[in-house]
Amino acid sequence: MKLALECYDCLQRLIRQAANLATDDTLLQEKAVGEAMKVLDSEFSYNEISIVIATRIHKAIREITHNPDPYWAMKEKEVAISRELYPGMKLRCRDNFGDYLKLAAAANTIDFFREPDIIREDMKKLVNFAIDDSERFEAKLKSVSKALYLADNAGEIYFDLPLVKWMRQFTRVIYVVKPSPVQDDVTLEDIGNAGLETEFGTVMATGTASPGIVFTLASAQFKQEFESADLIFAKGMGYYESLSELPRQEKIFYCLMAKCKPVADSIGVPVNSYVAMLR
Repeated sequence: MKLALECYDCLQRLIRQAANLATDDTLLQEKAVGEAMKVLDSEFSYNEISIVIATRIHKAIREITHNPDPYWAMKEKEVAISRELYPGMKLRCRDNFGDYLKLAAAANTIDFFREPDIIREDMKKLVNFAIDDSERFEAKLKSVSKALYLADNAGEIYFDLPLVKWMRQFTRVIYVVKPSPVQDDVTLEDIGNAGLETEFGTVMATGTASPGIVFTLASAQFKQEFESADLIFAKGMGYYESLSELPRQEKIFYCLMAKCKPVADSIGVPVNSYVAMLR
């Protein structure tokens, strides 16, 4: 998905947020903002993907502030909300793909631009997909050898786990996270801190600290696993923005809440719609 007009303001907002989270030193904040704005202004183009620019923005802010994980405290709050809500929401699920998919999707309301109270309330709501290709994905899943599950935010891991375990009944599933912090995305360290390495089975990293995936920065191992996978379960808007530029193969299953107008318009659904889309 290429950049839209609204993406400039969103990336500008991201710069200010990341700088403020990275340091309390106002002079350092302004220096970080200035350098990140140079990145934005020099690279913003309607032929570019937002993820590429966001990755460079975060790199500049981390380097200037010497803070490797500006979103750490935010992730902790999001994980706390998930731990609070997960047990009750899991009890409502029957042991089937549809219920576990909706459980996983509900947690995609988590977003670094949304207030904790709004996240908490939205996660409790019933999930109805504006686009629902879940039956096609489930049928494919039962006849393939390997699937990748591209994880999104750290707070979503508890909600992902029942779905990953269900999928593992039928095929090999690799749960893919980030190697190091970027935004509130889940990392290898987050999985370890939660004590869930063995629960997820096979866990690997993309090889790059980017929202979604920037293939030019990803590891050779990830690219090999991506190419050889029969199915890709892609969680969240970042992966949609990245992967929707690839040719349609009926291989990538997008599970997300479309929380911004450019993404919603690209998919063809109202803002804040849930999507379970095979492309």
